[in-house]
Amino acid sequence: MTIDVTPGDPRDPGVAALLRQSHALMEELFPPEDNFYLDIDDLCVPEISFFVAREEGRVLGTGALADKGSYGEVKSMFVATEARGKGVGEALLARIEETARQKGLAALKLETGNVLHAAHRLYQRAGFSICGPFGGYPEAYSSIFMEKAL
Repeated sequence: MTIDVTPGDPRDPGVAALLRQSHALMEELFPPEDNFYLDIDDLCVPEISFFVAREEGRVLGTGALADKGSYGEVKSMFVATEARGKGVGEALLARIEETARQKGLAALKLETGNVLHAAHRLYQRAGFSICGPFGGYPEAYSSIFMEKAL
């Protein structure tokens, strides 16, 4: 499988459909006050670098880098159910990290759900470790915060 990770438009119909699947899953798994995903329009701002993973034109996953000035935040990481376990998440995360390094950001940080065990493993394999809340995030029971120095 050749996975192409390129800059993309969150409003593209295939991409937006995958983002809506991600949002629906987060709403199913977590209470509203613990959902911190960005709406599609919020991903279309200059401080966001948005990426789409595709194979032969099929949208397999999304991921974004929010430039927070001194660090970058990983956002909107989601892989289509049928593409899980094929390296899509790794490819997206590598592109996000590469972009953060190009921007001269000192670290990557993220918030993920406490029951998203596959995501935890992905981030740990990529060198992330547990940290406390950052930015404007509250201390939430269902949140796990991670960071990686670049």
